Amino acid sequence: MNNREQQLKAFDRLLTIMDELRLECPWDKKQTIQTLRHLTIEETYELGDAILDNDLEEVKKELGDLLLHIFFYAKIGSETKDFDIADVANEICDKLIHRHPHIYGDVKVKDEEEVKKNWEKLKLKEGKTSVLEGVPKSLPAIVKANRIQDKVAGIGFDWEHPEQVWEKVQEELNELNEEIKTGNTDKIESEFGDVLFSMVNYARFIKVNPEDALERTNKKFIQRFQFLEEAAKKEGKQLSDMSLTEMDVHWENSKKFFK
Repeated sequence: MNNREQQLKAFDRLLTIMDELRLECPWDKKQTIQTLRHLTIEETYELGDAILDNDLEEVKKELGDLLLHIFFYAKIGSETKDFDIADVANEICDKLIHRHPHIYGDVKVKDEEEVKKNWEKLKLKEGKTSVLEGVPKSLPAIVKANRIQDKVAGIGFDWEHPEQVWEKVQEELNELNEEIKTGNTDKIESEFGDVLFSMVNYARFIKVNPEDALERTNKKFIQRFQFLEEAAKKEGKQLSDMSLTEMDVHWENSKKFFK
């Protein structure tokens, strides 16, 4: 592993490269904060994939891509004289110190939950008008639901026991079934949303990240379905020509390899 001097030298090297690219590369010269935005989102998802795969070599590479974007934004900010990389780093340093009074002050906490509650209280003192103000509007719905519930729980708006949350899930399922009987598509969609929201809440209580859990199932399904496609190909068949019973044989077999 690199020591602090080597780490700082690597940051200086990246700063120099960023300066050179911005000055000499036609593509880099044209980029703005707006044009980089969708690329940053893409890089973040690629990092998420690497983390889910537990591919640490890939995690390292994707972190590098994200770090480049941070330096890129800071470089653009320095050109407009709005901020530079030092401002970015000092801003987060100041925030971390302020929001960790149990480390840098005299506040006492007994566990992680108290830390989270203090964090939300401090954010409100900083001028935020709502606990939910910091939830990005463009987050995927399941991730957003999880963040919303996590934040309101941080100020004590929460269930006390997992059993209560599970009862709420059952209640929402019953309400969905009742609306399905009416055939009112708008109310069905609304109740289905309530079911998903309550399931996300239950996931939090049983210490499961719902986004990670669903993505894990997505990947498992893809692996099993591609196994099914390959098995059909080996038999010289098209899936569309196979019966559901025939496909199910290969599907069940796929479970031996992808769990």
